[in-house]
Amino acid sequence: MSRKIRYIDKPLGRLEVVPDFLPSPDELAIKEENIKITIALSKESVDYFKAEAERHHVKYQRMIRHLLDMYVARQKSLAEEMKNSQVK
Repeated sequence: MSRKIRYIDKPLGRLEVVPDFLPSPDELAIKEENIKITIALSKESVDYFKAEAERHHVKYQRMIRHLLDMYVARQKSLAEEMKNSQVK
């Protein structure tokens, strides 16, 4: 059941200008340094990522890349922690 909108020609009242808080297009266009590779993955893994990507409306390659990036960041963090604990 939809109601028809009725517009009335009246003053809007007190208006306030809101400062622009959104990032510029330059700030949104993040360029990552990527390298194209060829890799053979199991059908089960690819099917899983494709299904999850579809469910979340993203690209499955991006999910795999993000997973690898998270793994590398964690391994670097662990290596740094070990290095710092051995120095003491």
